[in-house]
Amino acid sequence: MFHPPHHTASLCLERLVAGPCWASVTVLASHLPSWPSGRQMMLTQSVRRAQPGKRTSGIFAKPADPLDSPGEWTTWFNIDHPGGRGDYERLDAIHFYYGHQVCPRPLRLEARTTDWIPAGSTGQVVHGSPLEGFWCLNREQRPGQNCSNYTVRFLCPPGSLRQDTEHSLWSLWSPWSKCSAACGHPGVQTRTRTCLAETVSLCNDATEEGRLCMEQACSACDLTCPMGQVNADCDACMCQDFVLYGVVSLPGGAPASGATVYILTKTPKLLTQTDSSGRFRVPGLCPDGKSILKITKTKFAPIRLTMPKTRLKAATIKAEFMRAETPYIVMNPKAKARRAGQSVSLCCKATGKPKPDKYFWPSLSIPFRYHNSTLLHPSLYKHESKLVLRNLQRDQAGEYFCKAQSDTGAAKSHVARLTVIAPDETPCNPTPESYLIQLPHDCFQNATNSFYYDVGRCPVKTCAGQQDNGIRCQDAVENCCGISKTEEREIQCSGYTLPTKVAMECSCQRCTETQSIVRGRVSASDNGEPMRFGHVYMGNSRVSMTGYKGTFTLHVPQDTERLVLTFVDRLQKFVNTTKVLPFNKKGSAVFHEIKMLRRKEPITLEAMETNIIPLGDVAGEDPVAELEIPSKSFYRQNGEPYTGKVKASVTFLDPRNISTATAAQSDLNFINDEGDTFPLRTYGMFSVDFTGEATSESLNVGKVKVHLDSTQVKMPEHLPMMKLWSLNPGTGLWEEEGDFKFESQRRNRREDRTFLVGNMEIRERRLFNLDVPESRRCFIKVRAYRSERFLPSEQMQGVVVSVINLEPRTGFSSNPRAWGRFDSVITGPNGACLPAFCDDQSPDAYSAYVLASLAGEELEAVESSPKFNPNAIGVPQPYLNKLKYRRTDHEDPQAKKTAFQISMAKPRPNSAEESNGPIYAFENLQACEEAPPSAAHFRFYQIEGDRYDYNTVPFNEDDPMSWTEDYLAWWPKPMEFRACYIKVKIMGPLEVNVRSRNMGGTHRQTVGKLYGIRDVKSTRDRDQPNVSAACLEFKCSGMLYDQDRVDRTLVKVIPQGSCHRVSVNSMLHEYLVNHLPLAVNDNTSEYTMLAPLDPLGHNYGIYTVTDQDPRTAKEIALGRCFDGTSDGSSRVMKSNVGVALTFNCVERQVGRQSAFQYLQSTPARPSPASTVRGRAPSRRQRSSQGGQRWRRGAASLRFSGVAQQPLSN
Repeated sequence: MFHPPHHTASLCLERLVAGPCWASVTVLASHLPSWPSGRQMMLTQSVRRAQPGKRTSGIFAKPADPLDSPGEWTTWFNIDHPGGRGDYERLDAIHFYYGHQVCPRPLRLEARTTDWIPAGSTGQVVHGSPLEGFWCLNREQRPGQNCSNYTVRFLCPPGSLRQDTEHSLWSLWSPWSKCSAACGHPGVQTRTRTCLAETVSLCNDATEEGRLCMEQACSACDLTCPMGQVNADCDACMCQDFVLYGVVSLPGGAPASGATVYILTKTPKLLTQTDSSGRFRVPGLCPDGKSILKITKTKFAPIRLTMPKTRLKAATIKAEFMRAETPYIVMNPKAKARRAGQSVSLCCKATGKPKPDKYFWPSLSIPFRYHNSTLLHPSLYKHESKLVLRNLQRDQAGEYFCKAQSDTGAAKSHVARLTVIAPDETPCNPTPESYLIQLPHDCFQNATNSFYYDVGRCPVKTCAGQQDNGIRCQDAVENCCGISKTEEREIQCSGYTLPTKVAMECSCQRCTETQSIVRGRVSASDNGEPMRFGHVYMGNSRVSMTGYKGTFTLHVPQDTERLVLTFVDRLQKFVNTTKVLPFNKKGSAVFHEIKMLRRKEPITLEAMETNIIPLGDVAGEDPVAELEIPSKSFYRQNGEPYTGKVKASVTFLDPRNISTATAAQSDLNFINDEGDTFPLRTYGMFSVDFTGEATSESLNVGKVKVHLDSTQVKMPEHLPMMKLWSLNPGTGLWEEEGDFKFESQRRNRREDRTFLVGNMEIRERRLFNLDVPESRRCFIKVRAYRSERFLPSEQMQGVVVSVINLEPRTGFSSNPRAWGRFDSVITGPNGACLPAFCDDQSPDAYSAYVLASLAGEELEAVESSPKFNPNAIGVPQPYLNKLKYRRTDHEDPQAKKTAFQISMAKPRPNSAEESNGPIYAFENLQACEEAPPSAAHFRFYQIEGDRYDYNTVPFNEDDPMSWTEDYLAWWPKPMEFRACYIKVKIMGPLEVNVRSRNMGGTHRQTVGKLYGIRDVKSTRDRDQPNVSAACLEFKCSGMLYDQDRVDRTLVKVIPQGSCHRVSVNSMLHEYLVNHLPLAVNDNTSEYTMLAPLDPLGHNYGIYTVTDQDPRTAKEIALGRCFDGTSDGSSRVMKSNVGVALTFNCVERQVGRQSAFQYLQSTPARPSPASTVRGRAPSRRQRSSQGGQRWRRGAASLRFSGVAQQPLSN
């Protein structure tokens, strides 16, 4: 019976669960994994899960003798490794590398692992055909398992393989070497050949071959011993009258029993094992000072010792283990750009115990699009932790990463993109992209029918700029695309013109220097009590300290990729907490709320008795697990047994309580054996602290059992994968401690529940986790906006977006049973992609609770009730209904509006309405990151405040790299941001809009030119009904970007409405009088001053703060201004303290014009009352006085003539 192709595939997949299944299926490329090349292709694939012991047939050939094969077998090919998505041994890629060494249309295919296991005996899902090659996908394997590393060969028709000719790229093979084995033993012979091509990269085949051999005749041993005699294997020297004694201990001094001792010869030889006291005795070794001993023990780094050199008959050595740590990348390769013909170096560095001794450099290079990680061979690219590529070619552009490996595991670095352009190619697109800025409320543009104006911008990216000849890990000069040419334009507003600078051209230039800063507040998760005067550690170094309110500030060291901080409470109220905090790598500050668990009050245990400690105390629920500590399990740090009373504090973070999610330790990730980072789903974390009651000394515990109640695991597929983990506080990664197994017998006769049991020891690590690796992952696309208009130009960067992965109760997706993971990311210029668990079979298997904050302020999510508007939410129907979007106030209008919850329904690959976001499959991260604003996404927004900022030279305060060198830049230095505020008091029944207009005052390049304007609405005093006040930003005086001379900014403070000035702070007035020039203020409806150079305080009504982040500087200064002090902070306006200016604003009569309306309807004219005093004008200045104009209110200050001299200060 004929089935269409997709029916055949379905039948095959149904049968896979019961037994082996074969099907030859023709499918479209969309049914297969997306290849990096992105091209459409037709593939005929064979799919099977191979089972050991089962009969195989089909396209995969059985191991064959070449003599019995009807054709010619090729050599074995292995062009890929199973990292990333899997192992791809594609025929077209093999053709690309090896050309004539494989025929165009092979007859058969044979695949084996590099361990020489046939593909049919691995039990893995594999694919292949003679005309397409072989591939294995990691996502199709059993949970926690990746593909093996496969090698393939093809059977070609007779005579179809070309033989070497006189035009061969290779020399003849050398003679076979001597057999490597001792007489009578099997060994290996090798032979080599040399590449004859001018370019070594043309020679892609092996330079060395080997074969098994058996040495027939025994010859005399050529090993010479300076001491003792040669052993029978002729690989070591033996001294019969010497005895070596050893003592091996664990960290802290406890004996290391069961450790294995080897001597390193050509192959390590087992000597002995340590006894229960950690001691060993080995006779017959020679004390030559050269022989190397290796001592190993599970979970500890191997110890290497050199034999002591002595003439005595015995010697004793001592050694102490260190806990083994998997490799951890501390330096990642950098993204770089070069021109063809130049050279580049990519570097990475890893730590670990033991230290990694091997580095590999896979490439995700663009031309090698048929495989996902081409391993660069060390014989062609000499590398260890540093990869050097010389005489670059265009086809070497792409993505590179390094893999560090040691005896304890592997780790992979972040991917670095290498851009290679032609020698004459422009490194940056010279045409700026669109960038809209918002105009003032009285500057509507009829041409665009909006309050926005396109000023353009250059996307900040690495470019191939000028470099010196040095080949360094870090380029001496980092180059970025930036604005190289601007054009000054005037925007026509209602009654006045507004100058602006528009980007006209982009070019490659030196990157703007930035500084990444992390700020935060540390408090208790239960009641918000701050952790006062606690310590903040990065590794073993203390890097910061919390204040009285629990706040901290940290400057992130350069080259930091993963910021791991540990918060330590000196008062021991809270559990020490390790967090992995996202930060803005482009610079600026990010604010984090750090929540800590309160320590459980200690209980008293008897060390000589068995003790049971429950884990989890949710009302009406059984504990998640129990700790069983057998009698006589406690011991001191030096290994001595402890028999007294024990003070035990065990604090459990219960995932059934959603309020504890933000207190989760680290970011719940681990590194597998291949070096890939994978997430964990937690079923609870517990912190332990055991001390002696009398001495308060810290105690270790051995033979601890953890009994996990299986009924608490609602996903049955998680039970066989459950493991015990401990946290490495230095890396923030979880490392495996042991497995769980079902208990063989019930703990008591009345117990109906089934338990899993795991074994562990408590030594130097004190934080543990009950987790399962979870491979069902997706990404959520989220953007944050400045307002509900949701304009792409109003996206905010530096917003912390967090997600709590929830496990809903059956049938109630909005009512979570437990949480399983907590993640946070930072929004960039294109939003953020938030990792979360998802499921393609059951849309309600997981749900996600998403929230966002900026500088500690929670942002609002789009409403879901009473209005449910897909256009506002940002996700079209019908996918939105499937995701079940609900804002937190959906059912309770009194609840917060700052988060939303969705069902994590993984998008179906063949569904058009689900292929454009906002949920992306894990392998489609790049599509998520590069999705345009028009693609589906979820939204947060900031409640629009009563303030407005306008800069003549556009600058995005979320992105310091958008800073442009210009005399009219509001912030003259990108690494130093100085915020200035003046406090204005308003007497009157209404809140009033107040504007500052900021122009150049004394600098020859900026005099009379606009820096920017600021608008803010006054805030009503809580205690006085007819009083309000405004904290108004103005541009600080000081050096401009060239650091040549200062400019005293000319600041006009203009309240809206019928206002007149009542008073000026006497200390401020005295300062301005004593620091000439002085602006005359004959117009009582406003106030003009040349801004002070000194950082005056609250006594003057001026508030100045300097910081490396503009938002932080403004936030601190604003808090002080509200409070009316120079060192305090408040969000409640205090109108009667720290005031600089006071205006009386009466309620305007009906029909009477406001000051703004008057200025818009009245032509600008000279105003002698606004001239600047301090120096008599020169003859030339007097001659041009007719061209000078002081415009009042919203009008700009103009000086005619290019020869105008600035006023001296």
